Amino acid sequence: MSFEQFETLSLWLGLGILYLFIVLAIRDVLKKSNAPKLGQFFVWLVLFLSPAVFIIKSVVSYFLE
Repeated sequence: MSFEQFETLSLWLGLGILYLFIVLAIRDVLKKSNAPKLGQFFVWLVLFLSPAVFIIKSVVSYFLE
Protein backbone atom coordinates (compact mmCIF):
# COMPACT_ATOMS: atom_id res chain seq x y z
CA MET A 1 0.00 0.00 0.00
CA SER A 2 1.45 3.33 -1.02
CA PHE A 3 1.42 6.40 1.15
CA GLU A 4 -1.21 8.07 -1.05
CA GLN A 5 -3.55 5.10 -0.73
CA PHE A 6 -3.07 5.03 3.03
CA GLU A 7 -3.71 8.75 3.22
CA THR A 8 -6.92 8.48 1.18
CA LEU A 9 -8.17 5.53 3.21
CA SER A 10 -7.40 7.32 6.48
CA LEU A 11 -9.22 10.44 5.30
CA TRP A 12 -12.39 8.54 4.39
CA LEU A 13 -12.29 6.45 7.58
CA GLY A 14 -11.70 9.50 9.78
CA LEU A 15 -14.47 11.48 8.12
CA GLY A 16 -16.82 8.51 8.45
CA ILE A 17 -16.17 8.20 12.17
CA LEU A 18 -16.54 11.96 12.67
CA TYR A 19 -19.79 11.92 10.74
CA LEU A 20 -21.08 9.04 12.88
CA PHE A 21 -20.44 11.06 16.04
CA ILE A 22 -22.23 14.06 14.53
CA VAL A 23 -25.24 11.87 13.65
CA LEU A 24 -25.38 10.45 17.18
CA ALA A 25 -25.15 13.92 18.75
CA ILE A 26 -27.89 15.36 16.54
CA ARG A 27 -30.12 12.34 17.13
CA ASP A 28 -29.73 12.84 20.87
CA VAL A 29 -30.55 16.55 20.65
CA LEU A 30 -33.61 15.92 18.46
CA LYS A 31 -34.82 13.18 20.79
CA LYS A 32 -34.59 15.44 23.87
CA SER A 33 -36.19 18.46 22.21
CA ASN A 34 -39.77 18.85 21.18
CA ALA A 35 -38.94 19.78 17.60
CA PRO A 36 -41.74 19.29 15.07
CA LYS A 37 -41.46 16.45 12.57
CA LEU A 38 -40.98 18.84 9.64
CA GLY A 39 -38.05 20.50 11.43
CA GLN A 40 -36.50 17.11 12.18
CA PHE A 41 -36.91 16.15 8.53
CA PHE A 42 -34.97 19.21 7.37
CA VAL A 43 -32.24 18.63 9.96
CA TRP A 44 -31.72 15.08 8.69
CA LEU A 45 -31.96 16.20 5.06
CA VAL A 46 -29.18 18.75 5.48
CA LEU A 47 -27.14 16.32 7.55
CA PHE A 48 -27.23 13.64 4.86
CA LEU A 49 -26.79 15.99 1.90
CA SER A 50 -23.49 17.35 3.22
CA PRO A 51 -21.49 14.09 2.86
CA ALA A 52 -23.30 13.37 -0.42
CA VAL A 53 -21.82 16.57 -1.85
CA PHE A 54 -18.35 15.53 -0.64
CA ILE A 55 -18.72 12.12 -2.30
CA ILE A 56 -20.06 13.60 -5.53
CA LYS A 57 -17.17 16.08 -5.61
CA SER A 58 -14.67 13.24 -5.24
CA VAL A 59 -16.32 11.12 -7.95
CA VAL A 60 -16.56 14.01 -10.40
CA SER A 61 -12.95 15.07 -9.86
CA TYR A 62 -11.84 11.45 -10.38
CA PHE A 63 -13.60 11.23 -13.74
CA LEU A 64 -12.42 14.66 -14.90
CA GLU A 65 -8.74 13.73 -14.45
